[in-house]
Amino acid sequence: MSEKTENRKDVEVRFWPAPVEPELAPGTQKGVFMRRLAKLGALVGATVLVAIPAQAQLNGAHALGDFGVLAGTQPQPGFYATLFYYRYPTDTIRDADGDKIGPQPDAPGSVTINSYAPLVYYVSKAKVLGANYGALAVLPWVNGSLEAPAFDLSETSSTSFSDTVIRPIDLGWHLTKADVTAGFQFYAPTGTYELGGTGNTGKGMWTYEPYFGTTVYFDEKKTVSLATTAFWELHGKKKDTDIEVGQILSLEGGIGKSFLGGGLVIGAAYYAQWKLTTDKLGSFVLPGGGTVEPELVNKHRVFALGPDVTLPVATKTKLFALVNLRYLWEAGARSKTEGSTFIVTATFPIPSVKLQ
Repeated sequence: MSEKTENRKDVEVRFWPAPVEPELAPGTQKGVFMRRLAKLGALVGATVLVAIPAQAQLNGAHALGDFGVLAGTQPQPGFYATLFYYRYPTDTIRDADGDKIGPQPDAPGSVTINSYAPLVYYVSKAKVLGANYGALAVLPWVNGSLEAPAFDLSETSSTSFSDTVIRPIDLGWHLTKADVTAGFQFYAPTGTYELGGTGNTGKGMWTYEPYFGTTVYFDEKKTVSLATTAFWELHGKKKDTDIEVGQILSLEGGIGKSFLGGGLVIGAAYYAQWKLTTDKLGSFVLPGGGTVEPELVNKHRVFALGPDVTLPVATKTKLFALVNLRYLWEAGARSKTEGSTFIVTATFPIPSVKLQ
């Protein structure tokens, strides 16, 4: 393995967004609108990688924590604008056995990533295979700081543009007892990336991600729900290298309950992620001739759980916005950082929704 690859001390930051989904109202037409609109409660995320030789994994593009209690529900037809904030602090890196990495337990180091992004989402009344057709675009900005005295690292990065997320296909079916979503999104490498760089704000690769999800309801008014969406990441090679991140499976969703006619949503969100194939580090020429293609054999995983709350900003006659707050604690990490995810989003239907 080349010295440059083996001793990288970079922080790869990838910001993502995708809809969140608290749930909202009972069975009236207004209630159906509100419940599906609540799906837009949050669309955001960011992932972090600290490259520690033989222990770290190359992260994918999917930002964990972006979906919640209505993960399998598409919003009501209309146009939506969302602003969100995402924060990911961590001072823990776990190895393949789940042990904390760091030669100095009293100086483990820390990483904090902040992300900000506008998002636009359009859902049409037009039908494709019986589903409403939608599309989404996200323009993320990120900054971060790394403090790792145990590894002699200390870096910060200013707020800069990250990788663009485009969802050209977003299909939503609405059944009597369930909602179903399916689609495809991709991540374009528009953020800064340099192999071994300390100020990267992108992943330096194209990522392609199909997904499928469902929200199941347990009462006639659809106030109690359980949801899960599965995402499958496929990655291209990193910029100017033969490095290729392994394929990754992510599950996101949650359980929720709506109150006050759908005006308040309280629930618990979760996420889980597994890398299913190894990272490929490209070809290296051996000193005596020939080549070798090393792989990072250990595959990362992580789980998280936490509260998910959505509140409306409204008068008696109009709904102006939905504000979602979500906090998830990570656990069970292997070959990965283990921290917490905090998300605040504000989603604005355009025009505002009449309630009477």
